[in-house]
Amino acid sequence: MLAVCLMPMGQTVSSYTETDSLTTTHWLAILLVLITGVIHVYAGFVEGRVPVSLAGVGFLGAAVLFLLDYRRSLLYIVGIVYTAVQFPLWYVANAGEFTTLGYVDKILQGALIVVLTYLYWKARKTANKDREATAA
Repeated sequence: MLAVCLMPMGQTVSSYTETDSLTTTHWLAILLVLITGVIHVYAGFVEGRVPVSLAGVGFLGAAVLFLLDYRRSLLYIVGIVYTAVQFPLWYVANAGEFTTLGYVDKILQGALIVVLTYLYWKARKTANKDREATAA
């Protein structure tokens, strides 16, 4: 709703997003980010922990930036670090009180780190090939 309000007249959300270049792996990363974001927002509200909800908002915001094609290679690196930091924070914050939802979220986040690492590697490989082609 907010995105619609901020757009100039005659513009649609699809005119701001760039999804033509997205592969199945990109969509998998987006799905994992959205799921873990929603889990964090939900868990934060249920447990009354605002920082957990804010972490979820961070994940959701990253998905929006990604769909807007905002510096995707940088988002891969930030996403890897941001997600990896969630593991020790979760362990310390929930020591002795781990839930099934928490374990599911960590499994999803582990998969997200793997997918983001692959996407970063692929983007770097493509960028290097492009540089070599233009230098030749």
